[in-house]
Amino acid sequence: MPAERIPASLPVAAARRRRLRADQARQLADLLRHQILSGGFPRGVLPLEDVIAADYRASRNTVRQALDLLRGEQVVERKAGVGTVVVCEKYPHGLDRLQGLAETLHEHGRVTNEVRTVGPVSAPGPVARRLGLPDHTDVLCIERLRRLDGLPLSLDLSYLPMDVGGDLLGCDLENTDVFRLLETLTGGPLGHAEITLEAVNADAHSAAVLEAPRGSAVLMLERLTHLPDGRPVDLEFIRFRGDRITMSGVLRRHSV
Repeated sequence: MPAERIPASLPVAAARRRRLRADQARQLADLLRHQILSGGFPRGVLPLEDVIAADYRASRNTVRQALDLLRGEQVVERKAGVGTVVVCEKYPHGLDRLQGLAETLHEHGRVTNEVRTVGPVSAPGPVARRLGLPDHTDVLCIERLRRLDGLPLSLDLSYLPMDVGGDLLGCDLENTDVFRLLETLTGGPLGHAEITLEAVNADAHSAAVLEAPRGSAVLMLERLTHLPDGRPVDLEFIRFRGDRITMSGVLRRHSV
């Protein structure tokens, strides 16, 4: 007796349903993540799965998949007798003001800095050009591991022209933002900064220093800060632990 033939359309339809459910789970995970990071669950415990399903008009399977995604990100975990609890706290870093890390996070704890490298180096060509200097000019190089209440948060590499940065060698780099020190040394506020933000994989050195899994994603912020007269004075490459920081800002659209 010949085997019953399965219409070719059935596997396609099943795959489409799985893809749709995966899309819905990802979308729900995004909404729940926002709720978590914005303090939507103040006691740190998510509602029961059937409550989430009703609130977001999702199936129980979709809710389970969404929670699995968040568990994979180590944002939540399941605790017996309690439910799904928040285990990851992210700290807000604004992108619409020029501030140092201690200024930005002053409401969340104390920022301290482990100075790993400080001293003059010959500027690589790209660094020299960004700072408006001839190639191989000596610049001050500072690398610091920055912690919030002892928790590794970012690895900062900064390059500054020696006529400005040289005076930082006698300053308290362990407890003070470079921005605040620069403003004290130059006698006035800084001007503006150009920033680029992207995700990169943590190399072995960065991962070890930040106590993050090797190859995990980190947020790379490149920032070139200028004095009020437009002179570039501080080129930074900042690697943030992506699981401990969230970037936010207010963007306004003006009519052309």
